[in-house]
Amino acid sequence: MKIVILERNSVGLDVSVDCFKEFGEVEIYANTVTTEEIKERVKDADVIIANKAKMNEETLCDAKNVKLICEFATGYDNIDLEYCKSRGILATNVRDYSTAAVAQHTFALAFYVLEKLAYYDNYVKSGAYGNQNKFSNYDKIFTELEGKTWGIVGMGNIGKKVARIAESFGCKVIFYSASGNSTCTEFERVDFDTLLAESDILSLHCPLSDKTKDLIDYEALKKMKKTAILVNVARGPVVNNSDLYKALVEEEIYGAGLDVLEKEPIHAENPLGKFMDSTRLIITPHMAWASIEARERVVAGAYQNIRNFLDGKPSNVVNP
Repeated sequence: MKIVILERNSVGLDVSVDCFKEFGEVEIYANTVTTEEIKERVKDADVIIANKAKMNEETLCDAKNVKLICEFATGYDNIDLEYCKSRGILATNVRDYSTAAVAQHTFALAFYVLEKLAYYDNYVKSGAYGNQNKFSNYDKIFTELEGKTWGIVGMGNIGKKVARIAESFGCKVIFYSASGNSTCTEFERVDFDTLLAESDILSLHCPLSDKTKDLIDYEALKKMKKTAILVNVARGPVVNNSDLYKALVEEEIYGAGLDVLEKEPIHAENPLGKFMDSTRLIITPHMAWASIEARERVVAGAYQNIRNFLDGKPSNVVNP
């Protein structure tokens, strides 16, 4: 059996992928981007392990032996599920491997903005703190989470974990179901306008879909509190980046913490890259999911998906 790993670098070189050698020949590529690269590299594969590489008729047409596609991820919007199903190719993902990491990063982004940490770190390192004559400085007002309202879009496993942590800080938690299909009864469900109007912190944990693309646009941002903080650790296009820039400049909301952007890596034309006030905006490079523990779990999950497939008990199939 031949396994082709198209994007080995997506899990980091500090995480071993040697476990896949147990199954047979393993061909490894650091990154695979273009259609031509994908077609050439998978043409003899029995199993493909991918992350962002497109898996569709154009890239798989010459891959006559492929039986299984494994994602190094939970998301699978790079796979044409119907085409793969028509070919009898199973597609699998790894679920819940990054829940703890993404929830943790959600609060890291929120606290960075909420507590004005960029300002206070610079205040000390600039020498200003050493030159003052009192022991403390609190020039920039910051607030507590306790008693605030934490709003959520996307009450899946990550959303629920964030909600429970927010509750432990003394927040009231409300959520909006963009799909309308949420079965969560643990927290208060509200309509979209109520979510926008009442949230002091609004964090996004929803998948990208026709219903969530540009969900947070200028009109939505104008409905939020002037003191609100937006956190996006979901998918970049859920937030219209140009509209967010406008809302920040016009102080329609106080600040934002982003781990995802409309186009990644960030493009030169994205205006958020020019918003230099780090007390109000922090952007991280799509790393919320990527703790060392999470990356080890995603490799282990892909390994188990292959093992289960070979044992005749496919797991985590997304195109049954």
